[in-house]
Amino acid sequence: MPLRSAKPGMGLATGGALVDAPLRGIGYMLLGGLLLTVNDATMKWLSGNLEVAQIIASRGLVALVLIWLVLQFRGRLTDLKVRHVGAQALRAALMIVSTFLFVTGLRWLPLADAVALAFIGPILVTALAPPLLGETVGWRRWSAVLIGFAGVILMVRPDGSAMNWAALLPLGAALAGALRDVLTRRMAATDSSVATLFYSTFGVTLAGALMLPFQWQPPQVSDIGFVALAGILLAAAHFLHIETFRFAEAAVVVPFKYASLLWAGLLGFAIWGHVPAPLTVTGAALVMASGLYILHRERRRVRLATASSLPQPIRAGDNS
Repeated sequence: MPLRSAKPGMGLATGGALVDAPLRGIGYMLLGGLLLTVNDATMKWLSGNLEVAQIIASRGLVALVLIWLVLQFRGRLTDLKVRHVGAQALRAALMIVSTFLFVTGLRWLPLADAVALAFIGPILVTALAPPLLGETVGWRRWSAVLIGFAGVILMVRPDGSAMNWAALLPLGAALAGALRDVLTRRMAATDSSVATLFYSTFGVTLAGALMLPFQWQPPQVSDIGFVALAGILLAAAHFLHIETFRFAEAAVVVPFKYASLLWAGLLGFAIWGHVPAPLTVTGAALVMASGLYILHRERRRVRLATASSLPQPIRAGDNS
């Protein structure tokens, strides 16, 4: 689908238009990553007092109310209309899985470690592409996959000295998140960013609310403010990430997700005094290098495919 400029006055919340503005997309990804990492830190703080379902349901409720009020104030409730209900439902399901796994992992893992493990997403998708999608993966990308898995093993350290089973939580969240990002890019041309944000958040909030009878802790007064902050950060960060895929291709902006590792390391040290172990840093570096190389190969493949589909210039001496 060719990219086309959005109509004047339509604003960020309007769907139906992909805009070729990669620098804007990169900026949204960086800012969204910072807000989401602050949100993760807030969630980790809350996980010491509240159950996972409580945190997810209450945070989501704040985000939904905020989105609704903004749309109501702007007279843009029609932006919540969508064309692909099934795709929205699937994205919400992926969000539910990803959110529950990651938030549960935050309870047991240092912030930087959980964020680093979540960045295995592109590597997992590449590894699963041949059996699930019938795609051909060359030896270079398979090498990158193996290097990425080696990085994960260094971070997990299966000798019993570190995370072990808890590491599976952000890894599962990473796979669901990667599939969600691919789906988001396909939906960006038809459904508004705010609608995608609203319905995915609604799905996660509903799932959390259904689990409240089984997971409930009396909240403290201070928890209310943190829940409100988490809801605001969630809405803003996910909106920016959804908008990212409207202004730039996934292969362009996804590498900038790795900036969240820096934010997570700084916040983890400032709040909890967590200093990543040398093996964790080494493993995270391998995961980053692997993911960036896979994205580089993907961009190169797309560029070559595009070039081969263009008309070739007629050379001197050609009789065709």
